Amino acid sequence: MKINDYKFAGKKAIVRVDFNVPLDENGKITDDTRIRGAMPTLKKILDEGGALIIMSHMGKPKGKVNPKLSLSQIVDAVSEKLGVPVQFAPDCAKAADQAAALKPGEALLLENLRYYPEEEGKPVGIDKEDPAYADAKKAMKASQKEFAKTLASYADCYVNDAFGTAHRAHASTAVIADYFDADNKMLGLLMEKEVTAVDNVLSNIKRPFVAIMGGSKVSSKIGIIENLLGKVDKLILCGGMTYTFAKAHGGEIGNSIVELDKLDVALGVEELAKKNGVELVLGTDSVIADNFSNDANQKVCPSNAIPEGWEGLDAGPETREKFKAAIKGAKTILWNGPAGVFEFDNFTAGSRAVGEAVAEATAEGAFSLVGGGDSVACVHKFGLEDKVSYISTGGGALLEAIEGKVLPGIAAVQG
Repeated sequence: MKINDYKFAGKKAIVRVDFNVPLDENGKITDDTRIRGAMPTLKKILDEGGALIIMSHMGKPKGKVNPKLSLSQIVDAVSEKLGVPVQFAPDCAKAADQAAALKPGEALLLENLRYYPEEEGKPVGIDKEDPAYADAKKAMKASQKEFAKTLASYADCYVNDAFGTAHRAHASTAVIADYFDADNKMLGLLMEKEVTAVDNVLSNIKRPFVAIMGGSKVSSKIGIIENLLGKVDKLILCGGMTYTFAKAHGGEIGNSIVELDKLDVALGVEELAKKNGVELVLGTDSVIADNFSNDANQKVCPSNAIPEGWEGLDAGPETREKFKAAIKGAKTILWNGPAGVFEFDNFTAGSRAVGEAVAEATAEGAFSLVGGGDSVACVHKFGLEDKVSYISTGGGALLEAIEGKVLPGIAAVQG
């Protein structure tokens, strides 16, 4: 079922959102992007005369009640954005009476789903190596189904609008869908947009297609890199990964971050790029520092000739020009991961150069998808939100979709 074809009037809808927002030490929200992202779906249900049951996780309480991760802290913010007073259920698994009492146009927010280990479906307090683990896991899976059934019993229909958790086969993201028939389960508006954006990048490719992968580890991105090497025309690898590639060729990298056990993987990536006719763009110079700090002494040197006691923290001027040239003229762009330690204001030049080049290409007609927490933070830091085509709310989910994996949260709804 498509959400725009569903008649919500007189129905109770249970909606999985991603309200895992960052809070400061006083429990105040420091970035409400995820709450704002879910509003079109939530408002649509209320405006059409439906009643709303909102569910989400927050942080990693690991199956235990943790007041610092209570969704009660965001009730006022959600009420303000939604334009109606939001009621609160202090126990997500004991909210049947509150859900039943909801009238059309009313909303109820359930407490953190992950206070229950059944949400994630992993046995708690038992090691994977323990012989009893298999039985514990089986028992937990049965409990997970019961937990999902309880949540499903509150509503007439289920909407999954949490792309950020779509890669998790959790009770509220996948298992719950089994308790609704095909006509009463659907993706939310945000989720539909995310799926379309990923599809635009991976299936509806306009060339040249340029992907920019940053971050510190080759190992965490290898599946994505290998999948992209079968699709892209150019692949820019930046950030801390630079130094694993430099080291693989015998370069000197000082104290720079490196995965010494992945040097063969780096060489394999270069080989696969060559075999697939993909232009692999790597940094040639770096802004290096004598300490991991914003105020460290800095200078520029080749990325493969960094002196001992120094480390690469940003892309150098020559590299920035290389990256800009590689992005220019692109028609499809995927950006995941910064080009340096952009959190330090003195080491933002590489990430800023990439962001501005992506914005420029977008203005010239490219479709640009930015995803992953750090890249999204870059875009906000440099004021480029309105200058890229789409900013994804999903980190891990986006990466797994790019890797070509089926996302359980989407498959459970779409079949």
